[in-house]
Amino acid sequence: MVAWKNLDTLDSFKDLAGAPKVSVKEVMSGDSGAARVKTYCVPMAAGLAYNYAAKAVDDTVLQKLSALADEAQLAEKFAALYGGEVINTGENRLVLHHLTRSQLGGDVVKDGVNKREFYLAQQKKIAEFAEAVHAGKIVNGAGEKFTTVVQIGIGGSDLGPRAMYLALENWAKKNGAFHMEARFISNVDPDDAAGVLAGIDVAHSLFVLVSKSGTTLETLTNESFVKDALAKAGLDASKHMVAVTSETSPLAKSSDYLAAFFMDDFIGGRFSSTSAVGGAVLSLAFTPEVFDRFLKGAAEEDKLATKADALQNPAMLDALIGVYERNVLGYPATALLPYSQALSRFPAHLQQADMESNGKSVNRFGEPVSYPTGPVLFGEPGTNGQHSFYQLLHQGTDIIPLQFVGFKNSQLGVDVDIQGSTSQKKLCANVAAQIVAFACGKDDANNNKKFEGNRPSSIIIGDQLTPEAMGALLSHFENKIMFQGFLWNVNSFDQEGVQLGKVLAKKVLAHETDGALKELSDLFEI
Repeated sequence: MVAWKNLDTLDSFKDLAGAPKVSVKEVMSGDSGAARVKTYCVPMAAGLAYNYAAKAVDDTVLQKLSALADEAQLAEKFAALYGGEVINTGENRLVLHHLTRSQLGGDVVKDGVNKREFYLAQQKKIAEFAEAVHAGKIVNGAGEKFTTVVQIGIGGSDLGPRAMYLALENWAKKNGAFHMEARFISNVDPDDAAGVLAGIDVAHSLFVLVSKSGTTLETLTNESFVKDALAKAGLDASKHMVAVTSETSPLAKSSDYLAAFFMDDFIGGRFSSTSAVGGAVLSLAFTPEVFDRFLKGAAEEDKLATKADALQNPAMLDALIGVYERNVLGYPATALLPYSQALSRFPAHLQQADMESNGKSVNRFGEPVSYPTGPVLFGEPGTNGQHSFYQLLHQGTDIIPLQFVGFKNSQLGVDVDIQGSTSQKKLCANVAAQIVAFACGKDDANNNKKFEGNRPSSIIIGDQLTPEAMGALLSHFENKIMFQGFLWNVNSFDQEGVQLGKVLAKKVLAHETDGALKELSDLFEI
């Protein structure tokens, strides 16, 4: 039986807070730093590794973090989650996104439905549809093959699938698995939809409408935008659209769609990339086999997340160190810095996944917490970020922990030798240099050129960004977010903070406003 307790009530947290602080600058200098790089490392799935040598921890702190994991029952709470207990207390729901890629425990049956079998059935249905599209068995009204797939969705229906597509696009092209270009429409701003539609051949485009409820205002508005464009082109929209929705939504049995693929309330939008939400667009753009490899990478990483030993569990260890930085060292933000252009939108996806999950000020029981919870998360790919916000990271007044991601090899394998090294080697040299520069700094008599150092970082490093590696990366951060929510005793699986603005926007459109809301809406002449 697990016990849900606030972080500051745990004896192990109080003990952790009293541990001697570690100077990253000291432990990363000289032979000590070399030894740490070799030993402060945990294997992940798909050939990845989580290296935390440049974090402000030592064996004493790690021992206390392990004790915190045990007292907080992190492993037991994860087992309760994937075993089908109601973990989303805010909405009284199960949390089952792990079942879309692996059965970690026994069968989860809800309302007489085996949920694992349900998700597998949807994956099979999507695979068969994608294969029929690729083979020219499902075609447009003129009997011609579709060449482009366009996902219409917002939030988790856009950010995750878009990030995954961009991550694997070049890999798929290199490995003969690229079938359809994918585009995405998310923002209700008409310039978004209009811009996408202007850049594609709508006659050969297949649109995937994603809305669990079938009532999402932005998504349905963009659907109407697309249907209008199809009608103006003399095309039958019902021959160009599929839906990803719930079985109970108004979209489920509508004749407006070629097919409907189902999700349910037990998979939150920001955790839905491995469900039909990501499965449809990724299987169409690449192949069902590529999507399956992506799922397998996530499944293998999920297995590692079940380990009770925190020092052998990369997601749990990452989460514990993050809570230590937030709640003991007092750092307010985290930067995610992928040294891979393919991961250009991965920070944006994790902004939602992390900040929507753990941006809470009350615990699971609705009681205010007296400690900081989720940090601000931001990031851009290196080396672009180095020429943008790294100035603040190196010499700003706030210390911001950093999470690097890097790969030894590029995806396309196209490179050139310049000044004695390739572009890929220059990229890797930059990430290695940044880790040491942040940790050790540089002394200088001119304070403007002085770097204090002591800026903690970790890196997830692998050989190449493959479908399996992308799945493992996604799983790692999803599970890190979950473990941190357990530690903070918040409900990481609802998002009431997104609702208020939606309600007020509807009042503005209905002209049911007064006070500041009326004056602001008048400024836009609504």
